[in-house]
Amino acid sequence: MSDRHGQDRRGVLRAAAGVTLGAGIAATASPAPAAAAGAGDSGRVEVAVLLYEGFTALDAVGPYEALCRVPGVRVTTVATRAGLVRTDTGELGIAAEKSLPQVTRPDVLVVPGGGERGTTATMADARILEWIRRVHRHTVWTTSICTGSLILGAAGLLRGLPATTYWASRPYVKEVGAVYTPGRFVETGRIITAAGVSAGIDMGLHLAARLSDEQVGRAMELALEYDPEPPFRTGDPDTADERTRALALKLLADSAV
Repeated sequence: MSDRHGQDRRGVLRAAAGVTLGAGIAATASPAPAAAAGAGDSGRVEVAVLLYEGFTALDAVGPYEALCRVPGVRVTTVATRAGLVRTDTGELGIAAEKSLPQVTRPDVLVVPGGGERGTTATMADARILEWIRRVHRHTVWTTSICTGSLILGAAGLLRGLPATTYWASRPYVKEVGAVYTPGRFVETGRIITAAGVSAGIDMGLHLAARLSDEQVGRAMELALEYDPEPPFRTGDPDTADERTRALALKLLADSAV
């Protein structure tokens, strides 16, 4: 596939991405078929999922599962160097297929959140932040899950923009120049930020439809059997009591390395 075809593909996707959306509202622009043309030489839409020491597993795996079977889409994991990267508990490792220098022009960037140590270290990692800024110049969508929005903010991408994050990290959104906006995901132009952890699945399914069409998005939701009926209904911090909120944060802190 020629460079011209790759650029044409990005132009089609950018046209589909050119609508500013609210918090978790379905797209109003007609999605571009993912297989219509390729990104670069691969002939596919390239999605890069950033991994870093201390990321949260579901933040990365949720969007991966929603996108990896979409026709014409290729999902790649990337880190400062290829190889095993440990999650925030230290007990699970996921392999990064490529290093940062090997991934230069993904069509979609996915930045997961992580534990406090992993997030703050990544927010201060000049190499990762520069890579994010560099690839963002060419992405069709730059996205985050959970505290990944703080990493995007540290890279300077959220100044003055509405964004969401993990419920306990809401106060920090302002510190990175963004305007906290509630929602399972918040789309502004070509930046999409998702709320905590499982919200990455919602965002991933939304992207599945944007990269293909609504029918594929609906089918992927069924393929994942994503029909949540949580047993306790405490997943919203505004309805959970203070004791539950405190215990949730303690469990996260106690499991972190």
